[in-house]
Amino acid sequence: MRPPLSDLLDRLHVVALPMRVRFRGITTREVALIEGPAGWGEFGAFLEYAPPEAAHWLASAVEGAYRPPPPVLRQRVPINATVPAVPAARVSEVLSRFPGAGTAKVKVAEPGQTLADDVARVNAVRALVPTVRVDANGGWTVEQAARAAAALTADGPLEYLEQPCASVDELAALRARIDVPIAADESIRKADDPLAVVRAHAADIAVLKVAPLGGVCALLAIAAQIDIPVVVSSALDSAVGISHGLTAAAALPHLRHACGLGTGGLFSDDVVDVAAPRDGFLSVGPVTPDPARLRALAAPPERRQWWIDRLKACHPLLVPSSG
Repeated sequence: MRPPLSDLLDRLHVVALPMRVRFRGITTREVALIEGPAGWGEFGAFLEYAPPEAAHWLASAVEGAYRPPPPVLRQRVPINATVPAVPAARVSEVLSRFPGAGTAKVKVAEPGQTLADDVARVNAVRALVPTVRVDANGGWTVEQAARAAAALTADGPLEYLEQPCASVDELAALRARIDVPIAADESIRKADDPLAVVRAHAADIAVLKVAPLGGVCALLAIAAQIDIPVVVSSALDSAVGISHGLTAAAALPHLRHACGLGTGGLFSDDVVDVAAPRDGFLSVGPVTPDPARLRALAAPPERRQWWIDRLKACHPLLVPSSG
């Protein structure tokens, strides 16, 4: 659907959320929130994304603001702790923000770091959390990924390697060489055909994110067409975006793995007072930002204008409403 541009601009709030640690190379996360008749939506495409890709994120925001959510099958969702590419000595501090989490996702293949850094970080996590998965964001070649898989499992198992290589062909080649399960993220959310990685037998698990795929309904439609388990994850969302991820996870017929929706712990402030995970779970339900926090976290005028200009560039790429 495509609401009038003027309506979206009237409902727009741009916030800058401070982060506890550097993640994806940033220490402040900017997102544009839309207050709509059905709730709140979040437009938070990463700054480097051009309008054709960012428009999917805007479609997700419009869905959240203008369409009621689908029915859910569970009232809480298991979540993993998220450990950025911090030194091993900081792992316990990061994990303390995810009480009860039985699964942790650890960032690896960070530019400027070594495989030894990754092994140290993973082992520090493994000492505190029983189930560990790692995310390389496509940072390895097949050869590098095979070596990393061996090194990272020398002291214990991994639940899976998330996006170890960039391309579908590389993932398929790696999957034939190693025993560690492979999860696909960017190969799904950044692909013209999000199902190609599944057809190529290049992944054991699909990591799906609401905003990059165009909304909760789009995510559920993709999940319905694949025959491998799904993990719903955050795209470094505010509490508003996390609520939509939880809705998607709660609406899935089957949920076999903890979801990557605990990234709220990476922010030192958010648009609501975010509840900590309870026994490794987050509750499902809508989020309404606190007006005082919207004011306190408002982005500077020049950054608000940047998001307005971006919304204007993406708006024509939305599918018009049928009625």
